Amino acid sequence: MFVFLAKRLIQSVIILLGVSMITYGLLFLIPADPVRMIAGRSATAETVASIRAQLGLDQPVPIQYLRYLGSLLQGDLGRSYVQKAEVSELIVSRLPATLQLMFAAIFFQLLIGLPAGIIASVRRNRKSDKILMILSFIGVSAPQFVVGLLLLYFFAYVLGIFPLGGYGTIAHIVLPALTLGITIAGWYSRMIRSSMVDVLRKDYIRTARAKGVRETRVVLVHALRNAILPIIAMIGIDIGLYMQGVVVVESVFGWPGIGQLAWLAIQRLDIPIILGVTLVAAVGIVGGNLLADIVTSIVDPRVRRL
Repeated sequence: MFVFLAKRLIQSVIILLGVSMITYGLLFLIPADPVRMIAGRSATAETVASIRAQLGLDQPVPIQYLRYLGSLLQGDLGRSYVQKAEVSELIVSRLPATLQLMFAAIFFQLLIGLPAGIIASVRRNRKSDKILMILSFIGVSAPQFVVGLLLLYFFAYVLGIFPLGGYGTIAHIVLPALTLGITIAGWYSRMIRSSMVDVLRKDYIRTARAKGVRETRVVLVHALRNAILPIIAMIGIDIGLYMQGVVVVESVFGWPGIGQLAWLAIQRLDIPIILGVTLVAAVGIVGGNLLADIVTSIVDPRVRRL
């Protein structure tokens, strides 16, 4: 187990280093100039040069990256060009909202996706299977802003069950989390169906049925335990996705998460915030995958030998 974790940790560090390098390089390929946006259109050349020197943007990009990496190793994500605040403080202030949305969305996508996939696999090639797969395809294909607006219209505006937007209570989180749950649950239902269909054909499943084990136990215990492994890996990826925040959903519902912070930074070309949010998302993805690997190795010890 120790060797398994050590390999995963080394891989994670290499991935994070690559993400930081690629992101930093791509940001400086953008034709827009952040210094000009900070200084304003009427700023003189001397003012622009002074601001560029203060921000350290007058140095070659490789030198800037090495300085940034040195600060990063000390836990310093830099300072926002526009908001004049530490990036780490800005991210931390919005992290609780993103974490709440993340856990609620994962709950809804599992609540919707897993039962749909299990029912479809048990009733394979029947009418209910086809209906569930069509619905899952619609959920995957539907744009998140459309689903969000429809939920807002019916459940907030027409029925008045939930608030139209905002943040702070359970009622506020239901619709944005349900929006994410609906649009992502389709992937879970299709994957668990495919995995369950394969597992239900195994010899040990036929043996369990021949011994007179109840069908409910065969499906939910014997089959699901082995079919759930791909879902665990997907949850690990989703953790990173929600750490970054889904910008569209946060914009529709006015949710003050990290994704909304990133969207504002992109509009203003606030490079430190863009880099900070990207790295936080990368850490979330890598950490989520690492957690998924650990859980998977516990559920199926054979994974440790891969």
